[in-house]
Amino acid sequence: MPDDTVDPLIPRPNVDRPFSLASTYPGHQTMDGLRHSLGGGGTRSRTGLSWVVIASYFFDWAILVVVAAIGYILGNITPNKRPFSLEDRNISFPFTVHETVPLWLLIVCSVIAPIIFVAIISLIFVPGSTVPRGTPKSLIWKRKLWELHAGLLGLALSVVAAWFITQAMKNLFGKPRPDLLSRCQPDLANLSQYIVGGIANSSSNGQLVSADICKNVDKETLDDGFRSYPSGHSSSSAAGLIYLSLFIASKFAITIPFLAPGGQSEASSFAAFPSRMRLDNSGIESYELPTRGQSKGSQPPLDPSLQKSLQKHRRTVAAVRRQAAAPPIYLLVIALVPFFASVFIAGSRWFDFRHHGFDIIFGYLIGTAAAFFSFRYYHLPISRGAGWAWGPRSRDKAFWAGVGSYSYATEHMRSHYRAGDEEEALEVPESSYGQGNGLQHQGAAAGQGGGGNFSRPATGRKPQSLHDGRDRVDTEYMGNGTGQAF
Repeated sequence: MPDDTVDPLIPRPNVDRPFSLASTYPGHQTMDGLRHSLGGGGTRSRTGLSWVVIASYFFDWAILVVVAAIGYILGNITPNKRPFSLEDRNISFPFTVHETVPLWLLIVCSVIAPIIFVAIISLIFVPGSTVPRGTPKSLIWKRKLWELHAGLLGLALSVVAAWFITQAMKNLFGKPRPDLLSRCQPDLANLSQYIVGGIANSSSNGQLVSADICKNVDKETLDDGFRSYPSGHSSSSAAGLIYLSLFIASKFAITIPFLAPGGQSEASSFAAFPSRMRLDNSGIESYELPTRGQSKGSQPPLDPSLQKSLQKHRRTVAAVRRQAAAPPIYLLVIALVPFFASVFIAGSRWFDFRHHGFDIIFGYLIGTAAAFFSFRYYHLPISRGAGWAWGPRSRDKAFWAGVGSYSYATEHMRSHYRAGDEEEALEVPESSYGQGNGLQHQGAAAGQGGGGNFSRPATGRKPQSLHDGRDRVDTEYMGNGTGQAF
């Protein structure tokens, strides 16, 4: 089995009955001691990303910069030049001097504009309304900055990937543009010297000539006439603007209504800081920050309006049709604006006579694929991720995970356990384990306290074995295994 199991072997905490760790595990006074004995690791608490993790993300950015630079170089070398016919109507269109979307405007629309909107959304609308009262501002800003970083890194991956693939393919295929003959200025007086193929007939000479027949002294313009396939405007606009549409849809919860699949995680796991949530005696989730070390009886009451709203939700959510609803149309329009802008940019290459139809479609598919891949590489699914980006890599796997590791967010079991999302962890003192925040304990017989056996958890699940590596600690109490501050 993978060696990254996080905080295994500890049953789900029960808040209804007190528990003494020492009575159940003699010789272990703290949870750290218990974890040491079970897995050989201790809890390592960190308040921020380690320098190794930060360096790994700097390395990611450096790779993207290098790949983008290679793409730029590919755009300036002489491409292959496919032979063509001087009678081909498909390459006989006039040369458009003033393009509808010139290169500088493409960069503004597909790169700069998405950067601005990703920054605005991440810094203003993140982390949203699920932040519990009392959450430190520093944690909120760390989450904002992480979402900003993930959003920009995904955008960079999308645009750079599409740019590099398109530039390489342009030079490789060397397909003539629709306006090639206008750029070429062929040497008709010496036509026979440039014939490389074809068969003449009564209606046409049917012969193919090499690119050497072109006598245009403007090398840049002539070389660019052989870069029709695929369309760079199409791929770049799709990569940047479709990614922006996905980002907006994710952050503003714009998706087709759906029913949550069976076994879906509870709603609190989608909040900004899940482990800062708590349940009151009636089992209703509260966004209020619990007082550290307080006993259950002294916890502050829920806001009456919030409690009433949650109770109403619990009564109505049983109806299938009430479990989802369509987002407002204006939000759908906002999310689709970047997509329609990319379609216009791609279409402009057709009526500017810069690309053939297939060149535009294929370039758009490259950009679309890059956008969807890059978004999912750094973000949870739109319909199930509540708008969050994936968390950062762990310190142990910042650069490498190896065989047997299923996640880059967990640390190796034999090294150190991770206390969970440090941004969310309340770091409840060890002394509070006997005040309703510990593990449920039950005596060997009714009415007896002692016996050292775990009772059935409150969820109705069977007792967990101390030797079954597949059993894990409840993430609501012990974190999700990311161990980072973002």
